[in-house]
Amino acid sequence: MTKSILITGCSSGIGACCARGLRARGWRVIASARKAADVAALRADGFEAVQLDYADPASVETGLANCLEMTGGTLDALFSNGAFGIPGAVEDLPRGALAEIFETNVFGVHDLTRRVIPVMRAQGHGRIVQHSSILGLVTLKWRAAYVSTKFALEGLTDTLRLEMRDTNISISTLNTGPVTSKIRQNSIPLFEKWIDWENSARADQYRNGLLKRLYEERGPDPFELPPEAVLKKLVHALEASRPKPRYYITTPSYFMSTAKRVLPTRALDWLIAKG
Repeated sequence: MTKSILITGCSSGIGACCARGLRARGWRVIASARKAADVAALRADGFEAVQLDYADPASVETGLANCLEMTGGTLDALFSNGAFGIPGAVEDLPRGALAEIFETNVFGVHDLTRRVIPVMRAQGHGRIVQHSSILGLVTLKWRAAYVSTKFALEGLTDTLRLEMRDTNISISTLNTGPVTSKIRQNSIPLFEKWIDWENSARADQYRNGLLKRLYEERGPDPFELPPEAVLKKLVHALEASRPKPRYYITTPSYFMSTAKRVLPTRALDWLIAKG
Protein backbone atom coordinates (compact mmCIF):
# COMPACT_ATOMS: atom_id res chain seq x y z
CA MET A 1 0.00 0.00 0.00
CA THR A 2 1.11 3.55 -0.69
CA LYS A 3 2.42 5.24 2.44
CA SER A 4 1.16 8.72 3.36
CA ILE A 5 3.05 11.68 4.76
CA LEU A 6 2.08 15.17 5.85
CA ILE A 7 4.79 17.76 5.18
CA THR A 8 4.56 21.29 6.52
CA GLY A 9 6.12 24.40 4.99
CA CYS A 10 5.86 23.27 1.36
CA SER A 11 5.47 26.66 -0.29
CA SER A 12 9.14 26.76 -1.36
CA GLY A 13 12.65 25.58 -0.61
CA ILE A 14 13.22 22.46 1.45
CA GLY A 15 9.55 21.62 1.96
CA ALA A 16 8.73 21.88 -1.73
CA CYS A 17 11.79 19.84 -2.69
CA CYS A 18 10.97 17.07 -0.21
CA ALA A 19 7.33 16.98 -1.29
CA ARG A 20 8.32 16.53 -4.93
CA GLY A 21 11.04 14.03 -4.11
CA LEU A 22 8.86 11.80 -1.94
CA ARG A 23 6.04 11.92 -4.47
CA ALA A 24 8.49 10.69 -7.10
CA ARG A 25 9.37 7.79 -4.78
CA GLY A 26 5.74 6.72 -4.58
CA TRP A 27 4.69 8.37 -1.33
CA ARG A 28 1.24 9.87 -1.02
CA VAL A 29 2.24 13.40 -0.07
CA ILE A 30 -0.18 15.74 1.65
CA ALA A 31 1.60 19.07 1.36
CA SER A 32 0.72 21.99 3.61
CA ALA A 33 1.40 25.71 3.53
CA ARG A 34 0.45 28.67 5.66
CA LYS A 35 -1.10 30.85 2.95
CA ALA A 36 -4.16 29.96 0.87
CA ALA A 37 -2.44 31.11 -2.33
CA ASP A 38 0.44 28.70 -1.71
CA VAL A 39 -2.00 25.86 -1.06
CA ALA A 40 -3.68 26.64 -4.39
CA ALA A 41 -0.29 26.58 -6.12
CA LEU A 42 0.50 23.18 -4.60
CA ARG A 43 -2.82 21.80 -5.82
CA ALA A 44 -2.13 23.19 -9.28
CA ASP A 45 1.14 21.25 -9.16
CA GLY A 46 -0.84 18.05 -8.56
CA PHE A 47 -0.47 17.73 -4.80
CA GLU A 48 -3.11 16.96 -2.27
CA ALA A 49 -2.70 20.05 -0.09
CA VAL A 50 -4.09 21.57 3.09
CA GLN A 51 -3.73 24.96 4.71
CA LEU A 52 -1.91 24.73 8.03
CA ASP A 53 -0.55 27.70 9.96
CA TYR A 54 1.47 26.68 13.01
CA ALA A 55 0.73 30.01 14.70
CA ASP A 56 -3.03 29.36 14.67
CA PRO A 57 -4.22 26.40 16.82
CA ALA A 58 -7.50 26.23 14.91
CA SER A 59 -5.58 26.00 11.64
CA VAL A 60 -3.42 23.18 13.01
CA GLU A 61 -6.53 21.27 14.08
CA THR A 62 -8.39 21.86 10.83
CA GLY A 63 -5.35 21.22 8.64
CA LEU A 64 -4.69 17.84 10.21
CA ALA A 65 -8.40 16.95 10.11
CA ASN A 66 -8.50 17.73 6.39
CA CYS A 67 -5.38 15.65 5.86
CA LEU A 68 -6.87 12.67 7.70
CA GLU A 69 -10.09 13.01 5.74
CA MET A 70 -8.04 12.55 2.58
CA THR A 71 -6.23 9.47 3.91
CA GLY A 72 -9.19 7.80 5.60
CA GLY A 73 -7.91 8.53 9.11
CA THR A 74 -4.39 7.16 8.87
CA LEU A 75 -0.99 8.79 8.49
CA ASP A 76 2.27 6.92 8.12
CA ALA A 77 4.63 9.85 8.61
CA LEU A 78 4.91 13.50 9.57
CA PHE A 79 7.72 15.82 8.49
CA SER A 80 7.53 19.05 10.50
CA ASN A 81 9.48 21.43 8.34
CA GLY A 82 8.01 24.94 8.59
CA ALA A 83 9.89 27.61 10.57
CA PHE A 84 11.17 31.19 10.29
CA GLY A 85 13.79 33.48 11.80
CA ILE A 86 13.92 36.97 13.29
CA PRO A 87 17.50 38.30 13.04
CA GLY A 88 18.70 40.65 15.75
CA ALA A 89 20.85 40.97 18.86
CA VAL A 90 19.44 39.48 22.08
CA GLU A 91 19.25 42.89 23.75
CA ASP A 92 17.12 44.21 20.88
CA LEU A 93 14.56 41.37 20.81
CA PRO A 94 11.22 42.52 22.27
CA ARG A 95 9.14 40.03 24.19
CA GLY A 96 6.56 40.07 21.39
CA ALA A 97 9.14 38.94 18.85
CA LEU A 98 9.98 35.86 20.89
CA ALA A 99 6.30 35.15 21.48
CA GLU A 100 5.64 35.27 17.74
CA ILE A 101 8.49 33.01 16.72
CA PHE A 102 7.82 30.47 19.48
CA GLU A 103 4.17 30.22 18.42
CA THR A 104 5.27 28.86 15.05
CA ASN A 105 8.64 27.19 15.53
CA VAL A 106 7.84 25.45 18.83
CA PHE A 107 4.23 25.59 20.02
CA GLY A 108 2.71 24.89 16.60
CA VAL A 109 5.11 22.05 15.88
CA HIS A 110 4.41 20.55 19.31
CA ASP A 111 0.66 20.93 18.85
CA LEU A 112 0.70 19.12 15.51
CA THR A 113 2.97 16.38 16.87
CA ARG A 114 0.64 15.72 19.81
CA ARG A 115 -2.35 15.48 17.48
CA VAL A 116 -0.60 13.03 15.16
CA ILE A 117 0.61 10.64 17.87
CA PRO A 118 -2.87 9.20 18.71
CA VAL A 119 -3.41 8.47 15.02
CA MET A 120 -0.12 6.59 14.84
CA ARG A 121 -0.81 4.77 18.11
CA ALA A 122 -4.17 3.58 16.79
CA GLN A 123 -2.67 2.23 13.56
CA GLY A 124 0.30 0.70 15.38
CA HIS A 125 3.14 2.51 13.62
CA GLY A 126 4.44 5.86 12.43
CA ARG A 127 7.47 8.03 11.81
CA ILE A 128 7.86 11.61 12.98
CA VAL A 129 10.72 13.69 11.62
CA GLN A 130 11.38 17.07 13.17
CA HIS A 131 13.40 19.58 11.17
CA SER A 132 15.78 21.20 13.59
CA SER A 133 19.10 22.83 12.69
CA ILE A 134 22.74 22.90 13.61
CA LEU A 135 21.54 26.00 15.44
CA GLY A 136 19.65 23.66 17.74
CA LEU A 137 23.04 22.49 19.01
CA VAL A 138 25.25 25.57 18.82
CA THR A 139 24.54 29.26 18.44
CA LEU A 140 25.58 32.17 16.26
CA LYS A 141 25.40 35.89 16.88
CA TRP A 142 22.29 37.72 15.66
CA ARG A 143 20.23 34.52 15.54
CA ALA A 144 19.02 34.25 19.13
CA ALA A 145 15.31 34.11 18.33
CA TYR A 146 15.68 31.24 15.87
CA VAL A 147 18.34 29.49 17.96
CA SER A 148 16.20 29.55 21.11
CA THR A 149 13.29 27.90 19.28
CA LYS A 150 15.50 25.18 17.87
CA PHE A 151 17.08 24.52 21.28
CA ALA A 152 13.54 24.16 22.64
CA LEU A 153 12.55 21.82 19.80
CA GLU A 154 15.63 19.69 20.50
CA GLY A 155 14.55 19.27 24.13
CA LEU A 156 10.99 18.34 23.22
CA THR A 157 12.08 15.94 20.50
CA ASP A 158 14.81 14.21 22.52
CA THR A 159 12.36 13.62 25.35
CA LEU A 160 9.67 12.39 22.98
CA ARG A 161 12.11 9.96 21.38
CA LEU A 162 12.87 8.40 24.78
CA GLU A 163 9.19 8.21 25.66
CA MET A 164 8.26 6.55 22.36
CA ARG A 165 10.73 3.69 22.80
CA ASP A 166 7.89 1.42 23.95
CA THR A 167 5.90 2.08 20.76
CA ASN A 168 6.32 1.50 17.02
CA ILE A 169 6.55 5.25 16.45
CA SER A 170 10.06 6.36 15.53
CA ILE A 171 11.30 9.89 16.15
CA SER A 172 14.13 11.44 14.13
CA THR A 173 15.72 14.89 14.07
CA LEU A 174 17.36 16.57 11.08
CA ASN A 175 20.14 18.97 12.07
CA THR A 176 20.60 20.99 8.90
CA GLY A 177 23.39 23.44 8.21
CA PRO A 178 23.48 25.92 5.31
CA VAL A 179 20.97 24.72 2.72
CA THR A 180 19.48 26.81 -0.08
CA SER A 181 16.11 28.23 0.97
CA LYS A 182 14.23 31.50 1.35
CA ILE A 183 14.65 31.78 5.12
CA ARG A 184 16.84 34.89 4.80
CA GLN A 185 14.43 36.70 2.48
CA ASN A 186 11.44 35.64 4.57
CA SER A 187 13.05 37.01 7.73
CA ILE A 188 13.38 40.57 6.38
CA PRO A 189 9.77 41.68 7.07
CA LEU A 190 10.01 40.29 10.60
CA PHE A 191 13.31 42.05 11.19
CA GLU A 192 11.73 45.30 10.02
CA LYS A 193 8.70 44.70 12.22
CA TRP A 194 10.49 43.93 15.47
CA ILE A 195 14.08 45.24 15.51
CA ASP A 196 14.62 48.96 16.13
CA TRP A 197 18.21 48.72 15.01
CA GLU A 198 18.75 52.43 14.41
CA ASN A 199 18.24 53.11 18.12
CA SER A 200 20.28 50.12 19.23
CA ALA A 201 23.61 50.39 21.02
CA ARG A 202 24.80 48.11 18.19
CA ALA A 203 23.57 50.30 15.33
CA ASP A 204 27.00 50.42 13.69
CA GLN A 205 27.31 46.64 13.87
CA TYR A 206 23.92 46.27 12.22
CA ARG A 207 24.82 48.77 9.53
CA ASN A 208 28.22 47.21 8.75
CA GLY A 209 27.27 43.57 9.20
CA LEU A 210 23.78 42.18 9.56
CA LEU A 211 22.05 44.61 7.16
CA LYS A 212 24.47 43.68 4.39
CA ARG A 213 23.83 39.98 4.97
CA LEU A 214 20.07 40.50 4.98
CA TYR A 215 19.64 42.83 2.04
CA GLU A 216 22.55 42.10 -0.29
CA GLU A 217 22.59 39.11 -2.64
CA ARG A 218 25.93 37.55 -1.81
CA GLY A 219 25.61 34.13 -3.38
CA PRO A 220 25.68 30.80 -1.54
CA ASP A 221 27.08 30.54 1.97
CA PRO A 222 30.26 28.47 2.47
CA PHE A 223 29.47 24.73 2.31
CA GLU A 224 25.88 25.46 1.26
CA LEU A 225 24.05 22.50 -0.27
CA PRO A 226 20.84 22.33 -2.31
CA PRO A 227 17.63 21.17 -0.59
CA GLU A 228 18.08 17.71 -2.12
CA ALA A 229 20.63 17.11 0.65
CA VAL A 230 17.77 17.25 3.15
CA LEU A 231 15.61 15.01 0.99
CA LYS A 232 18.31 12.33 0.98
CA LYS A 233 18.42 12.14 4.79
CA LEU A 234 14.64 12.40 5.07
CA VAL A 235 14.25 9.38 2.80
CA HIS A 236 16.46 7.34 5.12
CA ALA A 237 14.54 8.50 8.19
CA LEU A 238 11.26 7.46 6.54
CA GLU A 239 12.21 4.28 4.69
CA ALA A 240 15.10 2.62 6.53
CA SER A 241 14.24 -0.39 8.66
CA ARG A 242 16.25 1.20 11.47
CA PRO A 243 16.03 5.00 11.14
CA LYS A 244 18.64 7.07 12.92
CA PRO A 245 17.57 9.27 15.83
CA ARG A 246 19.59 12.17 14.37
CA TYR A 247 20.82 13.16 10.93
CA TYR A 248 23.49 15.78 10.25
CA ILE A 249 23.26 17.66 6.95
CA THR A 250 26.18 19.68 5.51
CA THR A 251 29.81 19.76 6.61
CA PRO A 252 29.31 22.55 9.21
CA SER A 253 26.61 20.46 10.88
CA TYR A 254 28.96 17.49 11.34
CA PHE A 255 31.86 19.70 12.40
CA MET A 256 30.01 21.87 14.90
CA SER A 257 28.20 18.95 16.50
CA THR A 258 31.59 17.38 17.18
CA ALA A 259 33.04 20.65 18.43
CA LYS A 260 30.09 21.04 20.81
CA ARG A 261 30.87 17.66 22.38
CA VAL A 262 34.65 17.93 22.68
CA LEU A 263 35.54 21.60 23.21
CA PRO A 264 35.33 23.56 26.45
CA THR A 265 32.80 26.39 26.34
CA ARG A 266 35.40 29.16 26.01
CA ALA A 267 37.10 27.34 23.14
CA LEU A 268 33.78 26.79 21.39
CA ASP A 269 32.87 30.46 21.82
CA TRP A 270 36.23 31.44 20.29
CA LEU A 271 35.74 29.08 17.34
CA ILE A 272 32.25 30.33 16.59
CA ALA A 273 33.27 33.98 16.95
CA LYS A 274 36.13 33.43 14.48
CA GLY A 275 33.76 31.87 11.97
